[in-house]
Amino acid sequence: MGAGVVKKQGGGGRGRRRGRVQPMAEINVTPFVDVMLVLLIIFMVAAPLLTVGVPVELPKTAAGALPADQEEPLTVTITAEGAVQIQTTQVERAALVTRLRAIAAERTSDRVFLRADGKVPYSVVMEIMGALNAGGFSNIGLVTDIGGPALDGDVASGN
Repeated sequence: MGAGVVKKQGGGGRGRRRGRVQPMAEINVTPFVDVMLVLLIIFMVAAPLLTVGVPVELPKTAAGALPADQEEPLTVTITAEGAVQIQTTQVERAALVTRLRAIAAERTSDRVFLRADGKVPYSVVMEIMGALNAGGFSNIGLVTDIGGPALDGDVASGN
């Protein structure tokens, strides 16, 4: 890294006696701040690329986010056409429960996130939630976008 500024003690230049040289004991934090800002920008650019990429138009609510787990969350998506996908793999509805049971046997968490397009009827969403429960997943989180109307009529601020 770099050395700090050197302080001299002693007389004002009279005689041959030199003053003691002491290194400055302060840390220059500017390089650390620069590195942290670069890392922050890298993570801000990379974070949106890590989500599962099935395009659905999620309904908006005023609810907050759920706490994160150590295990990668299982995501089940219902598209506007009614197709069901586990992560990014499309699954027929008839084979959904058996597929979910096989996945549940390999996982430690029973948490699953259900993403449904806003145009999907409520009955279809409830049918898939029943299949998730029958497949061994009882901790179901419904995924929505923030910024929708709250019960008091105000639009949520997104915080």
